[in-house]
Amino acid sequence: MATASSSSSSDVKLDTALHIKYIQNLDKRQDLAYHLTSHLRLNGIYWGLTAAHIMGQPNTLDREGVIEYVLSCWDDEAGAFGPHPGHDGHVLATLSGIQIMLMEDAIDRIDVGRVTQFLLDRINDDGSVSGDTWGEIDTRFTYICLSSLSLLGKLDQIPQQKRDSIIEYIRKCKNFDGGFGRVPGAESHSGQVWVCTAALSILDRQDLIDVPLLGAWLSERQLPNGGLNGRPEKLEDVCYSWWCLASISIIGKLSWINRDKLINFILGAQDLEDGGIADRPGDWVDVFHTIFGLAGLSLLGYPGLEDIDPVYCMPAKLIDKLVLRKPYAALERMSSYP
Repeated sequence: MATASSSSSSDVKLDTALHIKYIQNLDKRQDLAYHLTSHLRLNGIYWGLTAAHIMGQPNTLDREGVIEYVLSCWDDEAGAFGPHPGHDGHVLATLSGIQIMLMEDAIDRIDVGRVTQFLLDRINDDGSVSGDTWGEIDTRFTYICLSSLSLLGKLDQIPQQKRDSIIEYIRKCKNFDGGFGRVPGAESHSGQVWVCTAALSILDRQDLIDVPLLGAWLSERQLPNGGLNGRPEKLEDVCYSWWCLASISIIGKLSWINRDKLINFILGAQDLEDGGIADRPGDWVDVFHTIFGLAGLSLLGYPGLEDIDPVYCMPAKLIDKLVLRKPYAALERMSSYP
């Protein structure tokens, strides 16, 4: 098993080729897994493309093929993207569509005006945000809406009253332990912590975060084997190498995590023969855990990887180009691993 102390970037296969090939091959319609995962299709392309960017291989996927697939997911009735052709528009798929088109330098090929209106219409009077026209609310959707509008350069289109309501709603989702939940009163969870800290960062309201308390809660998510979990008494999972680590990076406390142990845990979850990263050592690899394992390694300064922005989970170079990088995001990435 590869360890951080004995391996260089050339020794370790951080390869998502099999997953990218699967995403590209959209003719496997006889495969049950193809249909069971259709609700994740657009997200999967975002995960694979971002992973390729982190590894310095942004041209791995066929650019025009990716763009055409994104456009085929357009829900004209909603004015947004669905996760797969024929699916209803949703904020989650819409964010993935925006992220992909930005990475492929094709944002001019989507109807920014209609997408902006779809996102603005999802903001409720109480500050919560719905995922689609059916009304389900979640702080994930709050972040997704804000991130999407910010990436499109349309954050200023949110009326001040609704902006204030969003901030107040996030504040209500804050718990006694410094973390955040899905809705007011829901338990703290690492995923919800990231979406709320990142949302407050986008809104320049980090003052609502109890940094020492939240930093302590996040650092306690690291288990003796180096992995991070989402809640107390839960198993470690490579994906929390992003949710926890990006959150603790945003609040400037990366040094509160044992870097060496976490790097070893992530590398230990690789498939050294075929590539990819699993949720934990010994399990099947998938593109979801591959991207978030790579993103965590990037934040930890692992050699050979491109910088990832902890607020937007996109290549830092692109966020810099869009003039969206927060000052602390550039400073809090750990220095290159020796």
